[in-house]
Parts: sequence; structure tokens; C-alpha cells
Amino acid sequence: MRLWSLHPKYLDAKGLVAVWREALLAKHVLAGKTVGYKHHPQLDRFKQARSPVSSIDRYLLAVYQEATVRGYRFDRSKIGRLRSSGRITVTRGQLKYEWSHLMKKLKQRDPKRYKAMVRVRHVDQHPLFSIVNGGIEKWEVVSGTRWVKK
Repeated sequence: MRLWSLHPKYLDAKGLVAVWREALLAKHVLAGKTVGYKHHPQLDRFKQARSPVSSIDRYLLAVYQEATVRGYRFDRSKIGRLRSSGRITVTRGQLKYEWSHLMKKLKQRDPKRYKAMVRVRHVDQHPLFSIVNGGIEKWEVVSGTRWVKK
């Protein structure tokens, strides 16, 4: 499960569809409608929100909006009534790590999009998140990289 902290506008088609599906799964987990994935580290930050389900609905909304801009037909009815859930923090180090991770994926999966993204100098976060200083988040699973958690 990968719930990107990056703005969904950076994702390729495969990534956008995947994050939609994974966020829907996360919503079911947070709502107690499934037995699997209850302890997945990607969900920790949502569980700490004032309203975890409202937070994941807000997350889904941004993904839905990006999909709509691209002409995809995601099912808006899967997003619940939006309530104030507050924003969730994400560290600069996490965004930097995710950007590097995404660029590796794009280089293999979508070289054209990769070439366009290489020129990006300022990476935007998903609208649900507020950026704070810090390294990679504790919930991130880092493997085979030079990144160090702080």
C-alpha cells in the first residue's frame, strides 16, 4: 500500500489508479470494514487524525479531482460526505524520499512522464498535508536506498 504524500498530479496513469484503489482499501480499514491491513504503517498518520475516515475521504477527493482533470471516470460516490478533519503533517524529508521513489518508478514505467517531471523544481504535497521540517517519517518502509530515517 502506498498512499503518496505527493500531489496526485505527479502520478502516471498506473500510479493514479493504484492510489485510488489503495486509498479505498485504506478507507475500509479505517472504517473497520475489513480484517486485513489493520496495522499497515501507511495508515498510522490517518489513524492519528481527528477523524480518520474523513481524512481518507479528503485524500480520495484530491485523487478523484486529478482523475477527472485527466478524463478518467472514478466513482465519486465512494467518497463520503466531507467533514472537517484537519490537515495531517508530512515532513520535508518524506516528500523528498517519495519524490525520489516516484522518479525511479516513472523512469521505468513511463519514460515520457519521467522526462517531464525531471524539470520539476518545487514538489507540491497532497492538499491534505501540511509540510513540516524533518526526515523520513517513522512509518515509511525504506529498503535498498541511501536514505536514513531521522
